[in-house]
Amino acid sequence: MTIIINIDVMLAKRKMSVTELSKRVGITMANLSVLKNGKAKAVRFSTLEAICKTLDCQPGDILEYKSDEDTQ
Repeated sequence: MTIIINIDVMLAKRKMSVTELSKRVGITMANLSVLKNGKAKAVRFSTLEAICKTLDCQPGDILEYKSDEDTQ
């Protein structure tokens, strides 16, 4: 099971930088980088809500599930 994080896609669609998202959401660049690169073990709903509000999107626009069969 793999969860894909598509923050880069949404940032490109919204023409927003990672720095701007970090400032608007109130998350450090380091933590945003960990999340963006798929290295995070968890994400708080409050953080996900803030990201979705800032990027004007749904959680499904950011998070994508791929089964192990799909990734092989």
